[in-house]
Amino acid sequence: MKILFGVQGTGNGHISRSRELVTKLREIGHEVDVILSGRREEEFKEIDTFSPYRVLKGLTLVTYRGRMNYIETMFQMDLARLMTDVLELDMTGVDLVITDFEPVTATAARLKNMPTVGFGHQYAFKYRVPIARGNIFERYTLLNFAPARYNAGLHWHHFNQPVFPPVIPASLYDAGCRPLVSNKILVYLPFEEIDDIEAFVRSFDGYEFFIYGKVAEDRDDGHLHYRAYCREGFLSDLQECNGVVCNAGFELPGEALHLGKRLLLRPLDGQIEQESNALAIDTLGYGMTMHKLDGGILRDWLSKPDGEPLCYSRTVDYISDWISRKDWDGLSKYVEAAWSDCGRSSS
Repeated sequence: MKILFGVQGTGNGHISRSRELVTKLREIGHEVDVILSGRREEEFKEIDTFSPYRVLKGLTLVTYRGRMNYIETMFQMDLARLMTDVLELDMTGVDLVITDFEPVTATAARLKNMPTVGFGHQYAFKYRVPIARGNIFERYTLLNFAPARYNAGLHWHHFNQPVFPPVIPASLYDAGCRPLVSNKILVYLPFEEIDDIEAFVRSFDGYEFFIYGKVAEDRDDGHLHYRAYCREGFLSDLQECNGVVCNAGFELPGEALHLGKRLLLRPLDGQIEQESNALAIDTLGYGMTMHKLDGGILRDWLSKPDGEPLCYSRTVDYISDWISRKDWDGLSKYVEAAWSDCGRSSS
């Protein structure tokens, strides 16, 4: 098939999981063109895998100090530009649109009545999974920001619903086990300010904190190690660490659960997906949550025992098979096969 694949670029999680599915679809013979939106092109990092790709403006959510800024988000929206991009999007010869919560490709496909697969965590909320109360606007946005006809939703647990396990980077299966560093903690809080993170962890000098987020360049300050984002370095630190402190996105917690890392989540205030993820983690007992950078909670969490690796299956194998066969009505059997393969050897 000729596939048009839209990727929401406002978070590295979308890029990480879409990278895996795009690669798999191309490996098995599909022609895949990629559109990224939500960031300026110069702000994207390590996206060569997607070539050929195009970058469109799309829609961006604005945050400040760990909270959604809905007023600024509204001011940033350029609906005229969005609709121009939608109407001018060339879909000549395209057989299928896949959207990872990307609004331009999803809206264009809907207007032209084309078959569309929604791929990603957000599409799990079409089913009965834990969801925060939120408000009407938040719920509507979550369910309608980038609508699709068919849904390949992802979650950390199936909840007896037709949702797939998380997508784990191939390198976390293929690489040999790295030695665990017992006092190494990975911190990824991109919605927080660096000075707030420093104040949060500074007093815990018995631990080495590797801090990613709003960091321009690598530097070390005693037991605080600031790291600019580098995919290879980040995944290496993830494998070596003994715990992960992060916002309540989806991909990184899934990778941590796959490896058996302790989890402490800080959901972005006012963002229903992250608040729902925190609710799910609490419900499942897979980690701890905090609703502000709370040193007392961090201290309690650091004393908790290690988790057990969940060893998620190679989810993209099942999703790509489902897509290739166009077996839209048979979704459940692919989901069940993916979950039945979890917990086995990753070799």
